[in-house]
Amino acid sequence: MTQRRSYGLGTGLFIVFGFAALVYLATQTSSLSSSSTRDSYLVTAHFSNVGQLKDRAPVKVAGVRIGEVRSVRLGAHGDVADVELAIDKAYASIPVDSVASIYTSGLLGDQYVAISYGSDSKDLQPGSTLQLTRPAQQLEAMLGKFMGTGDGADAIGGTYEVSADFSNVGNLSQGALVKLAGVAVGSVSSVTVDPARLNAHVILSIDKRYNQIPDDSSAAIFTNGLLGPRYVELQPGGSPDMLKNGDQMILTQSAMQLEDLIGKFMVNGSGSGSAAKSAPATSSSASDGGH
Repeated sequence: MTQRRSYGLGTGLFIVFGFAALVYLATQTSSLSSSSTRDSYLVTAHFSNVGQLKDRAPVKVAGVRIGEVRSVRLGAHGDVADVELAIDKAYASIPVDSVASIYTSGLLGDQYVAISYGSDSKDLQPGSTLQLTRPAQQLEAMLGKFMGTGDGADAIGGTYEVSADFSNVGNLSQGALVKLAGVAVGSVSSVTVDPARLNAHVILSIDKRYNQIPDDSSAAIFTNGLLGPRYVELQPGGSPDMLKNGDQMILTQSAMQLEDLIGKFMVNGSGSGSAAKSAPATSSSASDGGH
């Protein structure tokens, strides 16, 4: 009898705590909805991937909530998502070159929009658009960053393609970064074999914002760290003409294999050693000739 009473008491407490949790959640929801009644102005941001971002998600600056997501919908061209942000009028001094990024609260929490202030003297106006955005990070992208591939802001303005031929691309693959001065400016669209020239034909997709790259620039394949992924590094030339869509880069440097590096190291080492040993021999023979 006593055991049944304890079971009944435990069940009752469980139900009470359950109702208390529901009341707490309802209170939190109502507080969120009340935040949308503040005076606010609307701006738009375009993202290539919004992940699980939802309406009424927070908009934050430096971790402080300054507004909320008003709507998430597919853009007119169907390739980006248009996100409308309602920002409190108390925060009207947001530079136009600020960056809007989609982050996740904790490991498995809800997603929100974080705005990182830029340095432009002009501020966002109601109805304007944040041009610089970073999308929601997928698990694959997060693993890629951990491995050192990194990532840049979205190329919302579009891209142009140039090609380059390499005698050896190593393990360069589609999606690898294209960098200029260490900054990501694009990605590798495709890696194929040219059956006529028997070399690797690589298509580089470059952000249109970087349209002032001289057409005599060179492309080299490097490795991120000792065992990291491959990427293409662009080294600017001095031509007054710029790369355009469909151009081919003539100057290329293929990927260095670990065996090649070890071989060069051993050859250089042995060469210096031979020179060091041959010098005394020459001196000795000269002295013998003197005698």
